Amino acid sequence: MRPKKTRWIKCLPGERCFRPQGRLKEKAEGIFLTVDEFEAIRLADLEGLTHAKSAKLMKISRPTFTRILASAHGNVADGLVNIKAIRIEGGCCRIKKEGKKDAGIKR
Repeated sequence: MRPKKTRWIKCLPGERCFRPQGRLKEKAEGIFLTVDEFEAIRLADLEGLTHAKSAKLMKISRPTFTRILASAHGNVADGLVNIKAIRIEGGCCRIKKEGKKDAGIKR
């Protein structure tokens, strides 16, 4: 398998886990959303950018962006429909900050 290319994101999500209300933390089944999947949802669904523009911002190809977004949509749908916690962590990302050095995210 080829190594993953670094994906560039604007910022880290503030909250790292969303759980169904009323479920105990240790008993809640969960799914994982990588930071790059979170960024893809933010760019395409919240900001309303095209896949091409979003891919350019993340410094990846448009088909790769589309695959990341499809995976993210599937994970979020699974979490919402099946009442699972959604945890945001991991991924091969770096934070792009204007005028500052970038900060890496550990896998």
